[in-house]
Amino acid sequence: MSYDCVQEHQDGLATAEMSATPARVGPNAVIQLAIVLQLRLGEARARAVFARAGFAPMLDDLPDEMVDERIPAALFSALFAELDGETAASVAEEAGLATADYIMANRIPGFARTLLKLLPGPLAAPLLTKAIAQHSWTFAGSGAFSATPGSPIVVEIADNPLAMPGCAWHRAVFERLYRNLVSRRTTVTHTSCCHDGAPACRFTIDISGGGPSRASAS
Repeated sequence: MSYDCVQEHQDGLATAEMSATPARVGPNAVIQLAIVLQLRLGEARARAVFARAGFAPMLDDLPDEMVDERIPAALFSALFAELDGETAASVAEEAGLATADYIMANRIPGFARTLLKLLPGPLAAPLLTKAIAQHSWTFAGSGAFSATPGSPIVVEIADNPLAMPGCAWHRAVFERLYRNLVSRRTTVTHTSCCHDGAPACRFTIDISGGGPSRASAS
């Protein structure tokens, strides 16, 4: 199914045609959000979020390929408009954890997962960070991804198209990946956000467990 046209938003904006070559992100930004909404809050609330974003039909035909970044961006915005902030952030976090689980199960070869887990954290962390950077377009879209190695690792997504209050989705993705593949003590702290007007969403990733966190490893 093609999602190259956006259904008219409920706020009265005219239907907008997607550009011929839009920046795209992985479909799990949509898929896992839909699953978490349905399981936690029920079909009606899930449909309310998708309808507010202008994508009600998509809930019945979830994408199985890369999607225009504006689709999950609209869904994330609708999530916080439809639900209270705490619930919306919790749903986004759970969807981020599920996205990371999918990546580990389906996008990282078994031998690579085993190698990362066997290596000491200080050696595994740069390898995982490099792999994330090489595939950053799948979750950063048109945003500019950068990662600075060190202790902690600093990750930035300039002009993050999927920014949301607190960036619970991205934070949970990073934390699950590093906790499961590098160190169970990893914490990820979100220190600046495009949603609040900052030029970049900034995350510090501490594999020694020195920072606060809410997401938990599986």
